[in-house]
Amino acid sequence: MKFAVLQFPASNRDQDAVHIIRYFGHTAGYVWHKDASLGDADAVIVPGGFSYGDYLRCGAIARFSPIMQVVKQFADNGGLVLGICNGFQVLTEAGLLPGALIRNRDLQFHCENIFLKTANTNTPFTNKTPPGKILRVPIAHGEGCYFADDATLAKLKANNQILWQYCDADGNLTDKANPNGSLLNIAGISNEHGNVAGLMPHPENASESLLGCEDGKWIFESVIAALEAKRVAKAA
Repeated sequence: MKFAVLQFPASNRDQDAVHIIRYFGHTAGYVWHKDASLGDADAVIVPGGFSYGDYLRCGAIARFSPIMQVVKQFADNGGLVLGICNGFQVLTEAGLLPGALIRNRDLQFHCENIFLKTANTNTPFTNKTPPGKILRVPIAHGEGCYFADDATLAKLKANNQILWQYCDADGNLTDKANPNGSLLNIAGISNEHGNVAGLMPHPENASESLLGCEDGKWIFESVIAALEAKRVAKAA
């Protein structure tokens, strides 16, 4: 499978994203923010970092980059798009995902390992996650508090669009386990059609034994499995 990894000025996890896709035996290449094509990519990763230095608001400038119009068209046609950390922020600013990411409730930057509960395993981004598996992955953000109005939150719950939630080691959705104050302990969501997802934690930094934890691999393996199933269905 071929993954396109976007690059904005001040992206800093783009290389990590490319590395982990290649680590799993697939192809990954960079796509510059001024480009007007994704080539023949099967999926898109909008990586973490501080696009445009996070001026104005995280992701607020990146949404106007030429490549984001291409990504929107790709998503509208059913293509899989995964936004990680700043990538999640970019996707919300661009309107590909509902809600917004605002300042952490304690107004502090958090860089630590947290626990994630997978709320919906029937998606292209979670289908390989073992039932009941609690993921331990790192976060590194100052504006990761997910916020949306009551109507949006109700819709997310009704459509099973909440994919990951902050929890404790036992899977309990507690306030103490919520590092940034996100409503409903939301760490990641999908769009209504299920082909675009974003999360604040960094699975790419917890997918190899060398890094001390491989829990993040379930997210990438899920995407790869979904792409392979899509290719088989298309060939049938």
